[in-house]
Amino acid sequence: KIGGDIHVLVAGAFVGAVAEAAAKIAGVAKVLLADNAAYANLLPENVAPLVASLVIEQQTIYSHVLASATSNGKNILPRVAAQLDVDQISEIISVESADTFKRPIYAGNAIATVQSNAAVKVITVRATGFDPVAAEGGSAAVEAVAAVHNAGTSSFVGEELAKSDRPELTAAKIVV
Repeated sequence: KIGGDIHVLVAGAFVGAVAEAAAKIAGVAKVLLADNAAYANLLPENVAPLVASLVIEQQTIYSHVLASATSNGKNILPRVAAQLDVDQISEIISVESADTFKRPIYAGNAIATVQSNAAVKVITVRATGFDPVAAEGGSAAVEAVAAVHNAGTSSFVGEELAKSDRPELTAAKIVV
Protein backbone atom coordinates (compact mmCIF):
# COMPACT_ATOMS: atom_id res chain seq x y z
CA LYS A 1 0.00 0.00 0.00
CA ILE A 2 3.02 2.28 0.34
CA GLY A 3 4.05 1.79 -3.28
CA GLY A 4 7.36 2.27 -5.00
CA ASP A 5 10.47 0.13 -5.17
CA ILE A 6 11.77 -1.57 -2.05
CA HIS A 7 15.42 -1.00 -1.22
CA VAL A 8 17.03 -2.86 1.69
CA LEU A 9 20.00 -1.46 3.62
CA VAL A 10 22.38 -4.06 5.03
CA ALA A 11 24.86 -2.41 7.39
CA GLY A 12 27.53 -4.18 9.40
CA ALA A 13 30.96 -5.74 9.12
CA PHE A 14 31.51 -8.75 6.86
CA VAL A 15 27.80 -8.84 5.88
CA GLY A 16 28.15 -9.62 2.17
CA ALA A 17 26.34 -12.95 2.58
CA VAL A 18 23.45 -11.18 4.32
CA ALA A 19 23.19 -8.73 1.42
CA GLU A 20 23.12 -11.62 -1.06
CA ALA A 21 20.34 -13.30 0.92
CA ALA A 22 18.40 -10.01 1.06
CA ALA A 23 18.74 -9.68 -2.73
CA LYS A 24 16.84 -12.96 -3.14
CA ILE A 25 13.80 -11.77 -1.17
CA ALA A 26 10.73 -11.44 -3.36
CA GLY A 27 9.82 -7.80 -4.07
CA VAL A 28 13.19 -6.24 -3.27
CA ALA A 29 14.47 -4.01 -6.09
CA LYS A 30 17.90 -3.09 -4.69
CA VAL A 31 20.13 -3.94 -1.75
CA LEU A 32 22.44 -1.24 -0.41
CA LEU A 33 25.48 -2.77 1.28
CA ALA A 34 27.36 -0.71 3.90
CA ASP A 35 30.10 -3.16 4.88
CA ASN A 36 32.45 -1.40 7.27
CA ALA A 37 33.89 -1.96 10.75
CA ALA A 38 32.15 1.25 11.88
CA TYR A 39 28.82 -0.58 11.56
CA ALA A 40 30.00 -3.86 13.15
CA ASN A 41 27.76 -3.70 16.22
CA LEU A 42 25.08 -1.40 14.81
CA LEU A 43 25.89 1.47 17.13
CA PRO A 44 23.07 3.97 16.52
CA GLU A 45 25.50 6.90 16.59
CA ASN A 46 27.08 5.47 13.43
CA VAL A 47 24.14 3.83 11.63
CA ALA A 48 21.63 6.70 12.00
CA PRO A 49 23.79 9.21 10.07
CA LEU A 50 24.26 6.58 7.36
CA VAL A 51 20.51 6.09 6.95
CA ALA A 52 19.82 9.84 7.10
CA SER A 53 22.50 10.59 4.51
CA LEU A 54 21.08 7.99 2.11
CA VAL A 55 17.62 9.52 2.46
CA ILE A 56 18.92 13.06 1.96
CA GLU A 57 20.99 12.06 -1.09
CA GLN A 58 18.06 10.22 -2.68
CA GLN A 59 15.11 12.23 -1.33
CA THR A 60 13.22 11.85 -4.58
CA ILE A 61 13.41 8.06 -4.18
CA TYR A 62 12.96 7.49 -0.46
CA SER A 63 9.63 8.60 0.96
CA HIS A 64 9.49 5.93 3.69
CA VAL A 65 12.15 4.51 6.01
CA LEU A 66 11.08 1.39 7.86
CA ALA A 67 12.76 -0.86 10.41
CA SER A 68 11.49 -3.60 12.62
CA ALA A 69 10.49 -2.56 16.13
CA THR A 70 13.45 -4.34 17.70
CA SER A 71 15.94 -2.82 20.11
CA ASN A 72 18.10 -1.75 17.17
CA GLY A 73 15.23 -0.33 15.13
CA LYS A 74 13.80 1.58 18.08
CA ASN A 75 17.27 2.92 18.88
CA ILE A 76 18.28 3.97 15.36
CA LEU A 77 15.12 5.36 13.74
CA PRO A 78 14.32 8.12 16.27
CA ARG A 79 17.81 9.47 15.58
CA VAL A 80 17.18 9.25 11.83
CA ALA A 81 13.88 11.11 12.25
CA ALA A 82 15.59 13.82 14.29
CA GLN A 83 18.34 14.24 11.68
CA LEU A 84 15.71 14.51 8.94
CA ASP A 85 13.58 16.84 11.11
CA VAL A 86 10.46 14.69 10.73
CA ASP A 87 8.22 12.83 13.14
CA GLN A 88 8.57 9.11 13.74
CA ILE A 89 5.69 6.64 13.85
CA SER A 90 6.32 3.75 16.23
CA GLU A 91 5.34 0.10 16.05
CA ILE A 92 2.76 0.11 13.28
CA ILE A 93 0.63 -3.01 12.85
CA SER A 94 -1.14 -2.02 9.62
CA VAL A 95 -0.63 0.16 6.56
CA GLU A 96 -3.85 1.84 5.46
CA SER A 97 -2.30 4.02 2.75
CA ALA A 98 1.05 5.64 1.95
CA ASP A 99 0.53 8.20 4.72
CA THR A 100 -1.86 6.45 7.13
CA PHE A 101 -0.97 3.69 9.57
CA LYS A 102 -2.47 1.86 12.55
CA ARG A 103 -0.56 1.39 15.80
CA PRO A 104 -1.47 0.17 19.27
CA ILE A 105 -1.76 2.65 22.14
CA TYR A 106 -2.61 2.35 25.84
CA ALA A 107 -0.61 -0.86 26.23
CA GLY A 108 -2.41 -2.36 23.24
CA ASN A 109 -5.91 -1.72 24.58
CA ALA A 110 -6.73 0.65 21.72
CA ILE A 111 -5.63 1.06 18.11
CA ALA A 112 -4.81 4.54 16.83
CA THR A 113 -4.95 5.53 13.18
CA VAL A 114 -2.05 7.88 12.52
CA GLN A 115 -1.61 10.04 9.43
CA SER A 116 1.64 11.81 8.62
CA ASN A 117 2.22 14.57 6.11
CA ALA A 118 6.00 14.51 6.60
CA ALA A 119 8.07 14.43 3.43
CA VAL A 120 9.75 11.24 4.68
CA LYS A 121 7.87 8.82 6.92
CA VAL A 122 10.18 7.18 9.48
CA ILE A 123 8.44 4.11 10.87
CA THR A 124 9.13 1.15 13.12
CA VAL A 125 7.09 -1.96 12.33
CA ARG A 126 5.84 -4.74 14.59
CA ALA A 127 6.89 -7.75 12.57
CA THR A 128 4.14 -9.86 14.10
CA GLY A 129 1.54 -7.60 12.49
CA PHE A 130 2.50 -8.58 8.95
CA ASP A 131 2.80 -11.80 6.96
CA PRO A 132 6.36 -12.84 6.06
CA VAL A 133 7.52 -12.50 2.47
CA ALA A 134 9.11 -15.26 0.42
CA ALA A 135 12.84 -15.55 1.06
CA GLU A 136 13.35 -16.69 -2.52
CA GLY A 137 12.17 -15.44 -5.87
CA GLY A 138 13.90 -12.08 -6.06
CA SER A 139 16.95 -11.02 -8.02
CA ALA A 140 17.85 -7.56 -6.74
CA ALA A 141 21.13 -5.86 -7.48
CA VAL A 142 23.57 -5.36 -4.60
CA GLU A 143 25.10 -1.88 -4.58
CA ALA A 144 27.97 -0.92 -2.26
CA VAL A 145 27.59 2.22 -0.16
CA ALA A 146 30.89 4.05 0.20
CA ALA A 147 29.82 6.46 2.95
CA VAL A 148 31.28 5.72 6.39
CA HIS A 149 29.94 7.47 9.46
CA ASN A 150 31.96 6.86 12.60
CA ALA A 151 30.90 9.37 15.23
CA GLY A 152 33.57 8.17 17.65
CA THR A 153 31.30 9.09 20.58
CA SER A 154 30.62 5.54 21.73
CA SER A 155 32.20 2.14 21.48
CA PHE A 156 30.99 -1.41 21.76
CA VAL A 157 32.23 -3.01 24.98
CA GLY A 158 30.53 -6.39 25.02
CA GLU A 159 27.31 -8.33 25.21
CA GLU A 160 25.99 -11.17 27.28
CA LEU A 161 23.21 -13.54 26.40
CA ALA A 162 20.70 -14.13 29.18
CA LYS A 163 19.66 -17.76 29.22
CA SER A 164 16.12 -18.70 30.10
CA ASP A 165 14.05 -21.86 29.92
CA ARG A 166 11.09 -19.77 28.78
CA PRO A 167 10.52 -18.87 25.13
CA GLU A 168 11.13 -15.31 23.98
CA LEU A 169 7.81 -13.49 24.39
CA THR A 170 7.87 -12.02 20.88
CA ALA A 171 8.50 -15.50 19.40
CA ALA A 172 6.03 -17.43 21.55
CA LYS A 173 3.18 -19.07 19.64
CA ILE A 174 0.85 -18.93 22.63
CA VAL A 175 0.86 -16.35 25.43
CA VAL A 176 -1.37 -16.98 28.45
